[in-house]
Amino acid sequence: MALDIVLADEAATIRFGEDMALALKRGDYVALSGDLGAGKSTFSRALIRAIADDAFLEVPSPTFTLVQTYDLRIPVAHFDLYRIADAAEIDELGFDEALSDGICLVEWPEKADGALPADEISLTFLHEGDGRRVFIDGPAPALARIRRSLAIRAFLDEAGYGNATRRHLTGDASTRAYEHIHTGARRFVLMDSPAHLPGPILAQGKYYQQIAHIAEDVKPFVAVGRYLVSRGLRAPAIHAMDIAQGILLIEDLGSDGVLDAGGAPIAERYRESAACLAHLHGQAFERDLPVTDGIIHRVPDFDRDAMQIEVSLLTDWYLPFTRGTPVSDAERRDYVAIWDGLIESLGAAEHNLLLRDFHSPNIIWRPDAAGTDRVGIIDFQDAMNGPSAYDVASLVQDARVDMPDAVAQGVLDHYLSLRAAEGGFDRARFLRDWHVMAAQRNCKLIGLWVRLMQRDGKPAYMRHMPRTFRNLTRALSHPDLAPLRDWCEKAGILATES
Repeated sequence: MALDIVLADEAATIRFGEDMALALKRGDYVALSGDLGAGKSTFSRALIRAIADDAFLEVPSPTFTLVQTYDLRIPVAHFDLYRIADAAEIDELGFDEALSDGICLVEWPEKADGALPADEISLTFLHEGDGRRVFIDGPAPALARIRRSLAIRAFLDEAGYGNATRRHLTGDASTRAYEHIHTGARRFVLMDSPAHLPGPILAQGKYYQQIAHIAEDVKPFVAVGRYLVSRGLRAPAIHAMDIAQGILLIEDLGSDGVLDAGGAPIAERYRESAACLAHLHGQAFERDLPVTDGIIHRVPDFDRDAMQIEVSLLTDWYLPFTRGTPVSDAERRDYVAIWDGLIESLGAAEHNLLLRDFHSPNIIWRPDAAGTDRVGIIDFQDAMNGPSAYDVASLVQDARVDMPDAVAQGVLDHYLSLRAAEGGFDRARFLRDWHVMAAQRNCKLIGLWVRLMQRDGKPAYMRHMPRTFRNLTRALSHPDLAPLRDWCEKAGILATES
C-alpha cells in the first residue's frame, strides 16, 4: 500500500531525505515528480549529504549537466531529464551502469517515455499549505524498508529527539543495522533489530535461529546488558526502547577498538578484554534476567542441539561448496558422532554466561576510563549459559584479525593467571575445554562464511576463511580432538587449507 506523508516545512523535508537515505539500497531507482518548488531538490540534497555523512557536501543541480554522480558509501547518480530531447539519450547518460552499482534519483522521469525500469520507487511532491505532501509508491520490499525508516523517525519523535540527525553506522552478518543519532552535542547509537522471520524447519519443528538460540527480538539485549553492568562490566545504557518494534536508543561507548590503524591487535587492549572475561567468570551466574516490569529473559543453554546445528554448517555449506556435491550420509554420521562425544564431555566444564561473539568488532576501548570500565561490550544479545572457555577462544582466536602467536598466547596466559589467583581453578581442564570450544567455533565459521556468501549475498566474509582454518588447526592440536582432526584430514579440509 502506498504511503502518504505531510512535511510541515523545509526542515521536515531534510529529515525525510535523511530517513530515505537509510531506507534505500543499491539498485533502487527513485522517480521524483510533482510541483515545481515543492521540495524535490531539497530532498535530493539532504539524501545525498546523508549518505555522504557530510552536511556541507556541494550538491549542484543536474539541470544543465543532466546527471551528477557521487562516489559514496552507496554510489548515487542524480539525473534531471527535463532537457533531454529523446529517451534514447538515457543510455548515453549511463543510467543502467549507475543503477547496477548504486542508487539513481531521477527528476522529470516522465520525459523518459517508458525507457526507465517499471519497478521504481516513486515520490510525488505537492504543495500543501506552508509545507508539502509526498505520495510514496513502489515495490512491496522497498515500501517495507521505507516504512521501517519512518517508524524509526517516529520512535525518535516519541523519545523527544524529533530533530535528531540520523547517519548510517554499520550493519552486520545478521538482520540488525545501526545508526548514529546526533542531537545537539550528544551522540547515541540506534539499534534497528526487527524480529527474525522464521526460516525453513530443520529439526524438531524448529528453524535455525531457534535451535541455535539466536535472539529473535531485543529483549535479550536489554536483559543481558543490564546484567553485565550489575557484574561490574561496561555495556551501553539504554535511553529509549520499543521492544515490540525492535528499536533501541543506546549509549554510544565510543569509536576506539582493540586494533591499531593498520588492523593489527593491540596486545594491552586484548589482555584487558581477557581480564573482563576473568572478572565475569569468577562470579556466580544468574539465568533469569529482568527485561522490564513483568518480562523476564531466561538465558538459554548452549546445549547439544545448538552446538550440533552450528558445526553442521561445515557439512551443509562448506563441503558441498568446495566439492560440488553433498556430503555422504556416512561422513555426516561420523562427524555428528564425534561431536556428540565432545559435547558430552563438556558436561563437566566450567559454565557461565557465554557472550558468543566476544571479539574485535564488539569491543570498544574507552581510554579515559579505568579498570573493567575501559572495555565496552556490545553485541551480546545471543548470550547463553555455556562453557566459559568459549568466549576466551573467541577472543584469543579473533575471527577477524591475524593474531601473532605471541599476542594470542599472552592474552590466554593473562586470563589463566587471573583465574588461577581465585583458587580452585582447574587450568588443565579449562585448556582442554578451550580447544574443544575453539574447534566448535571454527567449524561453525567455516560453514558460516560460505552461507553468508551464497545465501545472503555477502562474499566479503570469505576473506576470513584462511585464518579460520589456521585457528581450527591449532584447536585440533589437543589429543582429545584427534578423532575430529582425523575426520577433517579424511574430508580433505586440513590437507587443502592448512
